[in-house]
Amino acid sequence: MRVKNKFKESFILHCNAGGRLFPLVVGCLLFLHLFSFAHQRNAQSGETHLSTNQRTQFSILEKVEEENIQLPQPRKRSTRAAKRKPKRPTTFIDEFLDESSQLRNVFFPDQRTAVDSRKENGNDTYYYHPGRIWLDTEGNPIQAHGGGILYDLRTKMHYWYGEYKDGPTYHAHKKGAARVDVIGVSCYSSKDLWTWKNEGIVLAAEEKNETHDLYKLNVLERPKVIHNEKTGKYVMWMHIDDANYTKASVGVAISELPTGPFNYLYSKRPHGYDSRDMTLFKDDDGVAYLIYSSEHNKDLHIGPLNEEYIDATESMRKILIGQHREAPALFKHQGTYYMITSGCTSWSPNEALVHASESIMGPWETIGNPCIGGNKIFRLTTFFAQGTFVVPLSGVPGLFIFMADRWNPADLKDSRYVWLPLTVGRPLDHRPEYSFGLPLWSRVSIYWHKKWRLPYR
Repeated sequence: MRVKNKFKESFILHCNAGGRLFPLVVGCLLFLHLFSFAHQRNAQSGETHLSTNQRTQFSILEKVEEENIQLPQPRKRSTRAAKRKPKRPTTFIDEFLDESSQLRNVFFPDQRTAVDSRKENGNDTYYYHPGRIWLDTEGNPIQAHGGGILYDLRTKMHYWYGEYKDGPTYHAHKKGAARVDVIGVSCYSSKDLWTWKNEGIVLAAEEKNETHDLYKLNVLERPKVIHNEKTGKYVMWMHIDDANYTKASVGVAISELPTGPFNYLYSKRPHGYDSRDMTLFKDDDGVAYLIYSSEHNKDLHIGPLNEEYIDATESMRKILIGQHREAPALFKHQGTYYMITSGCTSWSPNEALVHASESIMGPWETIGNPCIGGNKIFRLTTFFAQGTFVVPLSGVPGLFIFMADRWNPADLKDSRYVWLPLTVGRPLDHRPEYSFGLPLWSRVSIYWHKKWRLPYR
């Protein structure tokens, strides 16, 4: 009886409190609903403005393009071999990684289909062909892997920085990942994001000094460059590691010019944590941020840089904790921050996810797979590629370029570029887990196309 009376008393108290809280809860939900409505109206107004000016071309980019690729027939095996070790069914990822696959030319088209800006391409001019060899203005395949784009207001040029991998692929030891010795960071310049001039190696490897971070047998990955208006310097950050990936640090270099040469400063573990895949993001207020995979790729860490952009401040937040995401690529649209990440499967492609936040320091919410078109396996492998950067396009609201690498672990210098249109503004496919049933975020969509071009061409 005593227990029942206590329960009854507690129940009455909770009901009374609930009665007082009910109007507050309803008010909060109404506010969230109005915020969501305004958020979507803003996105829709951007779409309306765009469709008025570039209706036909933009609608083509959002057209869903399917792929019909069939797995080849399995190779015949002897009866004895089949009994000794039954073979599991071959997957598309197996075919992708197999140098002798009958589908090899689907994933890595040969030189005959190369995109060449030097030629009279007629109606093909300015078209991107994801996965094809892409030539620079000298007729050589572009070598700028794991890279990013800087638009420089001084020169009115785009600069594409990336890993220069034009060397032999090998394994440092039996269980080691495929690698190419460090050659350096390349730079290409362009006015139109399609025709690229090779500006050379702007940060070169160290050939002889084995203690140097840039020694050729070490690792240099995912270089990103931003410009500091206060100092006038161009600042490069990159992932620095040893051949066994135990150093797990960031490296910093600076230059007076976007085309280098860059002067290497130092490496460190930011905030005292290991750092692997990383990127930079410069916000509208000029504050720059470092984002990196840490704690053995279990979490992502994010924090602001100092005013000179050459060191991380003490401020840091752990985000996407325990989700094992890497290859972060950040961008901003109508006040909301978005980030695309990949899973951690070495050179094998996997599913991209989009995360969103009203504050760059979080909390971040996962809102789904952005990939549209191709087929199911294309969408689950990010079109057989891994994201590296998102390029904002001035004058085209809601449209970006998603930059990704289609890695070729058998021959890393022959890895390809997958550039695709990315749009923001449609409703989400599924409501986020903690949104009270209200779709606060706009959908980020990456559309598959065998060929496409920007709508203002």
